[in-house]
Parts: sequence; structure tokens; C-alpha cells
Amino acid sequence: MDHYYSSKPTSKSNQETIETEISGKKFTFTTDSGVFSKNRVDFGSEVLMTTAGKTNFPEGKLLDVGCGYGPVGIYLATAFPDREVEMVDVNERAIDLARENARLNEIENVKIYQSNLFEHVKHKAFAGIISNPPIRAGKKVVHQILEEAYNYLCPGGLLQIVIQKKQGAPSARKKMEAVFGNVERVALEKGYWILESRKEK
Repeated sequence: MDHYYSSKPTSKSNQETIETEISGKKFTFTTDSGVFSKNRVDFGSEVLMTTAGKTNFPEGKLLDVGCGYGPVGIYLATAFPDREVEMVDVNERAIDLARENARLNEIENVKIYQSNLFEHVKHKAFAGIISNPPIRAGKKVVHQILEEAYNYLCPGGLLQIVIQKKQGAPSARKKMEAVFGNVERVALEKGYWILESRKEK
């Protein structure tokens, strides 16, 4: 079975271009079959972008885990032009699209590479880790992101995720509380929760 969280999607390529506006900024994205939310930037990602874009992260790099074709990371790169944003996904097709979309939107302060979660992430002191986690990959994978993120944040660094209440937000909140010792719901729109935990200094 082919999923957007497969490393090598086998579905036939069928690229299309979508245009969207987020917080007054216009973006063009090339998408394809075999990637998450092919036809439009999904609402959860939009809520995550607008929330993260206004967040006071400590100084340093940001990491988008499960970047798909790149909307969240590319938006953050425009919101924080003085920071480098690293973007990772297990899906090779998504990574190729994310690179193309960075070029399309003339974004240069990004580093985009294939990684199964944190497998190939070398930097260990991000100011922020942002993720719209792959819910369909299952609770185990989602909770692995929440748990391992702790090891990749600098002191004072923030983990921010978006997750629908009906798709496991209460359980994710408990997990983040257990890992970080703190969690806050910093935004709520149409059932989508933005949860944030801080790595205490």
C-alpha cells in the first residue's frame, strides 16, 4: 500500500501547481500524487504556519519534520528570513518537490533533505521544531516525533505541532507533558490544536 509517508511512492506522477495566500504572503507550490494534501495546503498546516510565524523562538535554526512538498518550512523561511530552516521528510518525491518549491518561491535560507524522522538530522540544538505529524502513520510514529524532538532542541527551544482533537490531540498533549514537563495549547481552530512544549534550560 502506497502512503504519503512511504519513502518511494509508487503512484504515477501527476504534478499540478497550486497557488495560496497565507498571512498576506502569496506562494506557488508544485504538488504530486503520493504526497500529503496534494490539492491544497491543508487547514491544519495553515494554522500551524500562522501560529509558528508569530512565535518568539530563541535564537537559532528551525526544523520542519515531515515537510511534505514544503509549505510549512517555506512559509517559516519567509517569516524568519534571518534563520536557516531545515526541512526533512521520509518521502523522496516530497523532498524533490520541496526543493523545487523553494526555488519557485525564491527561498534560499532552507536546507532540505530526506530523513526518516530524525535519522539524518545532524544539528542537535534547534530553536524550534515544527511538525504536522503523519497521523496516518499511526500513534507510535507521532509519539516518536514528540519524544525524540526533545534531544534536538536547544535549552529554551520549542516544539510545536498541529493535531486534530479527534485524531489524537489529547493523547499527544499527555505525551508532550510527560516528555517536556510542560505543554500548552497555543491555538485552536476548527478542532485543530497547536500544542507547544518548551525544553527547560
